[in-house]
Amino acid sequence: MQKSEIRLRRMGTVPVGVGVVLAVVLGWSGTMLAQSGSQPVQQPAQSQATPPNDIPDAPSAVQPPMPKPALPPPTETGEQPLPPPTPGQFDADHPAQPPAEEKAAPPAIPPSTTGTTTNVPRNQVNPKDDLYKISLPVNFVQVPVMVKDDDGRRVDGLLPKDFEVLENGKKQTLSFFTSDPFELSVAVVLDIGMPDVAVQKVNQTYSALAGAFSPYDEVGLYTYSSTVSQVTDFTSPSRLTATLNEVKLVRGHNNGPPVLGGPMASGPTINGMPAGGSPAPVNTPPKEAHVLNDAILRAALDLSKRERTRRKIIFVIGDGHELGSKASYSDVLKLLLAQGIQVKAVAVDSAALPLFKQVEKIHLKGQGYNNILPKYSSATGGGQIFTELSRNAIEESYAQITSEARNQYTLGYAAKSTPSTAYRNIEVVVYRRDVKVYTKDGYYPIPSAR
Repeated sequence: MQKSEIRLRRMGTVPVGVGVVLAVVLGWSGTMLAQSGSQPVQQPAQSQATPPNDIPDAPSAVQPPMPKPALPPPTETGEQPLPPPTPGQFDADHPAQPPAEEKAAPPAIPPSTTGTTTNVPRNQVNPKDDLYKISLPVNFVQVPVMVKDDDGRRVDGLLPKDFEVLENGKKQTLSFFTSDPFELSVAVVLDIGMPDVAVQKVNQTYSALAGAFSPYDEVGLYTYSSTVSQVTDFTSPSRLTATLNEVKLVRGHNNGPPVLGGPMASGPTINGMPAGGSPAPVNTPPKEAHVLNDAILRAALDLSKRERTRRKIIFVIGDGHELGSKASYSDVLKLLLAQGIQVKAVAVDSAALPLFKQVEKIHLKGQGYNNILPKYSSATGGGQIFTELSRNAIEESYAQITSEARNQYTLGYAAKSTPSTAYRNIEVVVYRRDVKVYTKDGYYPIPSAR
């Protein structure tokens, strides 16, 4: 009997529990129907069996657009207030980002002062970026070098291992090497003291002179005879043409050779003796100043104020004659070597005669130099002097000179910093056979500012 009673109690417990649950559910449904006053909506069986889920949904790749916040009504002044911030706009974990155009630009990279090269991409919109630039510290020695073969052609493709630089006989460690082109700062110095025939021949070549420079060069124009004049300050080559057209109006000397004998020199004669019995006068040609040293000095002083990252050239077009300058050759050369300025030249008129090269180094006391340009060019590393007579040859030399000036090898090393400004000799050795090396003989250190 005990087992039977236990079985009946268990069977009776199940119906009682189910009845309680059904009563609760029916009572809740009736209450909802009474409040809504509408017919109940048939829900799918699956949704009725799914318990409420408090876990947020996983993020979806497609999110509905956020509703735009309603703007509050305008204020009494008629101004429209700003919309309220959206949720999470000033969340500490997700701060609002400013618009792209309001983002601060990255800080500019300071220029390098180590003398090392900078890799410049070749696909820049501005082709000026392809031209090479460096920043130079005070004790950095820059040595432009031109290497040519026996036929006078430029030797390209050399590497740093092909060069050795000696300063006062001691080998220097190269910290810089490049064969990239440089922007030029050029002072063109025109000799207008030559005979007018030579001056007019040079005048006809001015269009080729202006075309020899690149758009990124800067050119200043000077003229000299007995005095020096600066025609124009350093400007772009595009503006040089108009200035050169004005210089074409300048005339050279028309006096011709001096008359030293004959009836036109001493007047009427009788049996070879001057009329009146007076002794024949002694005629000597007049000495006219030809201040080439002063012209180069003036151009060098102006070039020293230009950017150090440019290659500085003095381009002389004349006969190279020097007489009557206030500045001496040695003083002008010291300034050229201290500032790293090269002198290049096209020798015309008498300096271009075939036999003139045999006597161009002759210097008589009080008579000046017949042609001092080769001395300047050799000492400053300007290379060979172009001695041209014809108009076509002069025009071709312009392009060759500017091309060589821009496309030299450039070596650099850190010199020993000392308070001394004594001259230091430079020797550049190239480990190639049958080549000629054109570079400056040395330099004068610039004293550091204290």
